Amino acid sequence: MTENRCRLMVIDDEPIVCRRLKGILEKTGYDVVVFSNGAQAIDELAKNPYDIIVTDFKMEGVDGMKVLESAQRTNPGTKVIMITGFAEMETAKEAFRKGVFDFISKPVEIDVIKQVISKAEKEILESKKE
Repeated sequence: MTENRCRLMVIDDEPIVCRRLKGILEKTGYDVVVFSNGAQAIDELAKNPYDIIVTDFKMEGVDGMKVLESAQRTNPGTKVIMITGFAEMETAKEAFRKGVFDFISKPVEIDVIKQVISKAEKEILESKKE
């Protein structure tokens, strides 16, 4: 975490989503790393911890659930936020059962994602004070 700001990872197989979120979140003051491939993101998670991960749910190969599982193994305090265009209730329920922090439907509204990230950041900062 840099100056009480969280390190974020954004994973989406649509490069335009990665670029858009990276730009917006960096302007908000976050340190953001993006990946358009879930397997590469998991490799990075094994090397470096991230406070918050924003990941697409449906991706070729390594999907958001695999990213969630990897994040929980390598850094259990990581907050994982899933975004998807396939907002099915069962999918959301499964993700919550497995420990996802929040679930956001596409198209992602910038104010919504900023609020969810801010809420996750607040929880992380509170837990580090304890």
